[in-house]
Amino acid sequence: MPRSVNSVAKRARRKRVMKQAKGYFGRRKNVWTVAKNAVEKAMLYAYRDRRNKKRSFRALWIARINAGAREHGLSYSRFMGALKANNIELNRKVLADLAMNDPQAFKAIVDKVK
Repeated sequence: MPRSVNSVAKRARRKRVMKQAKGYFGRRKNVWTVAKNAVEKAMLYAYRDRRNKKRSFRALWIARINAGAREHGLSYSRFMGALKANNIELNRKVLADLAMNDPQAFKAIVDKVK
């Protein structure tokens, strides 16, 4: 029985990877073996960093809330504890946005929990 190969699928697979490698530097963009490794590594970084992005934003929000709370004489932890005690259910994203873009509204929240 003759050997069977599926050139159509093989070409499509390679074409897809080479399209993903478009814009890379040097041989990474046009040599199959190098491009394949580069794209695979890029996919791993993309997967990892989609999760890391959530961490980074949370840290940013906490820093902004802390700065806003300290302007009114509270630390971040005391402020968040007071929010929970007063059943104010605003998430960190919203609080950080208020602290940065609407200081009067943030002050009103701080005054409510004091």
